[in-house]
Parts: sequence; C-alpha cells; structure tokens
Amino acid sequence: MNGSEKRELPWWQKYTLTLNEASEYFGIGYKKLKMFVQEHSDEDFILWNGNRALIKREQFEKYMDSQMNVI
Repeated sequence: MNGSEKRELPWWQKYTLTLNEASEYFGIGYKKLKMFVQEHSDEDFILWNGNRALIKREQFEKYMDSQMNVI
C-alpha cells in the first residue's frame, strides 16, 4: 500500500463513527440521531472535531444498553 491509499476499517474496529455510520450501525434514523446528539452534546460518547460530532462506538453501545428507551 502506498502513501496515497487509505485503508478503511470495518465499523466494528473503529473507535469513532460518523453520524451516517452510527445511524446505519445502530439502526437509528440520521435526523433522529443528529437531534439526539445536539440535545446530549456534553455526553462522554460524543467526540467533537470542530463542529462535527463523532460517536465513540463502544461508549455509545454501553449507553444504549443502559438506556434502552432513550431514542
């Protein structure tokens, strides 16, 4: 692999997911997830890259497990 090739990791190996990826991975609608992130912007499972939210996959899984009726 040369320097210009980017290797894409499978979702289950990623530390963070974009909102699009998280929407598909968790089976939550994109708009609903985006609204949820805006309402919970200080939670530990959100990593902010500027104004772009990334979901910390494992932490969000644990949160979802403990709060099954959240979304």
